[in-house]
Amino acid sequence: MEILWVLIALLMIGFVLMPFLRRRRGAVGLVPPGHPDAADPANYGFARQEELDVRMPGPDQDLLDVLDVVQRTQDHRAAQQLLAGTPADGEQRWQRVQAFAGAASLELAQRPGGVSETPGGQWLRVWRSEAPKDAGGAAVHAEFLVQQAWRTAAPGSDEFRIIMEEAKAACGEAALLAPGDPVPYIVELSVARGLGYSQQEFEQVWLKILDRAPAHMGAHLAALHYWCEKWHGSRQQAYDFAEAAAARAPQGSLLAAMPLFAVFEHLPEVNLVSGFYQSEVVSKAVHGALHAVHSARPDDPMAAHVRHMLVFFLVRSERWAEAMSQLIQVDGHVGALPWTLSPDPAAEFAVYRALAVAGYEANGGSPATLPH
Repeated sequence: MEILWVLIALLMIGFVLMPFLRRRRGAVGLVPPGHPDAADPANYGFARQEELDVRMPGPDQDLLDVLDVVQRTQDHRAAQQLLAGTPADGEQRWQRVQAFAGAASLELAQRPGGVSETPGGQWLRVWRSEAPKDAGGAAVHAEFLVQQAWRTAAPGSDEFRIIMEEAKAACGEAALLAPGDPVPYIVELSVARGLGYSQQEFEQVWLKILDRAPAHMGAHLAALHYWCEKWHGSRQQAYDFAEAAAARAPQGSLLAAMPLFAVFEHLPEVNLVSGFYQSEVVSKAVHGALHAVHSARPDDPMAAHVRHMLVFFLVRSERWAEAMSQLIQVDGHVGALPWTLSPDPAAEFAVYRALAVAGYEANGGSPATLPH
């Protein structure tokens, strides 16, 4: 009987791996670095795995410079000034709030403090104490608490609920300090998911965001999690939400890519369907996302999120050349779905990138034939 179960397990693994191990003419697979058949991502100017930045989905040099100053000096004032000069209703402010909160949370995890050691992220505590009326600091603090809850406690536990209730109060305080800013309410979307808001309670928060920034892509992605089957909605509710957002997307908006994220959130744990990634539902969602990034402003800070998700689906669909076209736009940064779900986002991204390069070259591509 044990042998039978082993054979069944091997058969299932074969089904899962098959899309990666075949192409139209021969096989595409990973071989050790230095192997004569190895495709080298460096030939395309791609960053080495150890150089990949896991903090952000794409470049924001001002943010990187400020993060470096804040973490080196433990002085919050550069962060305060950067957020004060970042438009309240834009995607960039939300990303910067997330980045500052994430940096403080990671510092605290690395240096929890003790009798003779100052805990990490102390600059955020000083920021809140020295500038209690600063809207940027209040938003970062609220997001910090949310990240701490997800990072340090099990959802549903007393500890998780206590931190989330504190985050909810912090969201309310941040909203009072900046009435027109959607960011405190976007942070509260994660609180709503963690605390299990009723759908009516969630809609009340969502309407406040729509009043302030109706086409905010980051807000829509945060809301999508709530509507997913694994949280407080269903597959159909998530799809309906994503498709409604895409249907009302203004020209040049990345909201047209929302269905692709809904598909990703409901991928089967084990895929035994041959050609799943070439299916109509996946192909349609990929087409919408490709149209979205081609129509968006080149400097749209959310474009990198969509491109990273496209890399995942295009590689799995064996659309190597299209995957390479997205990779050259985002390589160097991996702080986005789907990579951030992995314990090692850089390694996960590097595997998909290597598969894309191998598939591209196996079908006749080369650095010379890849348009930049």
